[in-house]
Amino acid sequence: MIGTKVQQRRVERIGEIVAAAWELAREEGVAGVSLHGLARKVGMRQPSLYSYFDSKHALYDAMFADGNRRLLAVLDALDLPDDPREAGKVHTRAFVQFSLDHPEVHALLFTRPIPGFEPSAVSYAVAQQVLDGSVALMQASGVTDPGDVDCMVAMIAGLLSAQLTNDPGGDRWVRHLDRLVDLYVEDALTRSTR
Repeated sequence: MIGTKVQQRRVERIGEIVAAAWELAREEGVAGVSLHGLARKVGMRQPSLYSYFDSKHALYDAMFADGNRRLLAVLDALDLPDDPREAGKVHTRAFVQFSLDHPEVHALLFTRPIPGFEPSAVSYAVAQQVLDGSVALMQASGVTDPGDVDCMVAMIAGLLSAQLTNDPGGDRWVRHLDRLVDLYVEDALTRSTR
């Protein structure tokens, strides 16, 4: 019982540290998260962080898993319509909105802001769940060719990049999301019948 309480407290403390790291990432950018600043923010000395994370990359790995779990929770909570294409649009809009609401999370999950950082297999498995859900909805809409799926992912990534970079807080690019999904699905379906 004592061991369980200690383990629970450790898990809670790790969650607090990761939440503080996200706060720093919002303020300084993901690459600007420093262990010194993080230690100060959570009220501990920097060497004490190493009892929770053996390296800065281990911290980023925990953040990567946390960000994907948060995104997955948003997507899993959606009430999707029965029509596959409309369900895909609702899902894609929620995905895009999550990225717009949390650009620091988007940066770590979908760009490469940290030189040399690669998520662990355990953390990447959560990201794979996010992708698998998106792919399943694309396939239900008739987008089944792996190349078409890759192009859809690239299109949404480009749209998000344009929005976050050139019109943060606006809707210049994201307002076209449903139209782009329709255009792409129609194109994929037309090419699949040839």
